[in-house]
Amino acid sequence: MKEINLDQICKIEGHASLKLKIEKNKVKVCELEAQEGARFFEALVLGKNIDDVQEIVSRICGICSSSHSVCAIQALEKAIGIEPNESQKALRELLILGERLRSHATHLYFLSLPDYYGFSSALDMAKEHKEKIDNALTLITLGNRIVSIVGGREIHPFIKIKESMKNLEKAKEAVEEIEKVKPIIIRTIKLFSSLDYPKLERDTDYFSLHENDCYAATSGRLKSASGLIDSEDYKKHLKEDLKEYATSKFALKDGKPFVVGAIARIKNNQENLDFESRKLLSTIKIDMSNPFHNNLAQAIEMLQIVNRVKDLILRINENESEEIKIKPGHAVSAVEAPRGTLFHEYKVSSEGKITYCNIITPTVQNLSMMEQDITRYVDLLLEKKVPKEKIVNEIEKLIRAYDPCFSCSTHFLKVNWI
Repeated sequence: MKEINLDQICKIEGHASLKLKIEKNKVKVCELEAQEGARFFEALVLGKNIDDVQEIVSRICGICSSSHSVCAIQALEKAIGIEPNESQKALRELLILGERLRSHATHLYFLSLPDYYGFSSALDMAKEHKEKIDNALTLITLGNRIVSIVGGREIHPFIKIKESMKNLEKAKEAVEEIEKVKPIIIRTIKLFSSLDYPKLERDTDYFSLHENDCYAATSGRLKSASGLIDSEDYKKHLKEDLKEYATSKFALKDGKPFVVGAIARIKNNQENLDFESRKLLSTIKIDMSNPFHNNLAQAIEMLQIVNRVKDLILRINENESEEIKIKPGHAVSAVEAPRGTLFHEYKVSSEGKITYCNIITPTVQNLSMMEQDITRYVDLLLEKKVPKEKIVNEIEKLIRAYDPCFSCSTHFLKVNWI
């Protein structure tokens, strides 16, 4: 075979295609293209008041709207010199975790699991595995409820700077639900640890937030093999490049591909998992060098999520919003979205208007490593003389393991007319 073209990669967030050129049984060209037009969110917020920004940027993604809202709020607060109290920090973390729970459950059961059970979709799988689909819906419902309690609605939640908690009693009621769903999560971890994952090893850098006493969510420094860095210094290490075949950007860290997401968070924060999650992790085999094991990392994270949510809810108190005094400033925020580390950077004028915005999404950071993994995996499959149709299926399975979101097109491209 000379070429493999996947015009539509299915069961992912957004639209993407892949072109492979093969010579002498080796991949010579691998081009992973996001087929999403840039929607100019970084330009859309320019000139907008700080109160309007998080409502706008939450529309970047329907799956990760909470992450964009929280990241924007945190950056804007830092820019104008506001320090949220502990309860307000807990509220933002609850939004992040509720979103992470529903996103992981959706990806694992509806997008990934059909690959391993030999079904083309979750709808086909439901005929023989109705209980698994019901389990997924239960987990998604709980995630939606957590987001709705804090943000007022399940999708595109709205939180004001210095927001107060208005639904404390509803939040405490969710604690009872958590105890009911934990057995489902334990079964999910056992299910995904029992799957026959393809064997693929690679040596790469894992990048995520890291705190000394808390599992990665909304704060901390950035951890990788090269050590810890402050989020404000992200541009010293992350560089985004354009490729002529793609509308998305491709990020490199210190000139090399790297990995973000659940598997990176687990690798960099194992010691900060709660006792139950850490104990369960010690009983299963998760291979950090295998990108397919990102699925297993997501399953483990779901147990960490519900245990942390219960702890956060019990610590929240009612808070009154304080008067905001606007001053010019510049700040960066990083949070852990379901698919990995998300960056928002803003400059604010003395009138409270946005004069600069930069957003880097997790999928942009994973794209270079995805292309390398696809190349390596296809070379292995070619060596084994795997049929073309099977190779296409395996490529899609690998891409889905990253849980990419190609719909997060935020950048305004500068065009030089000649």
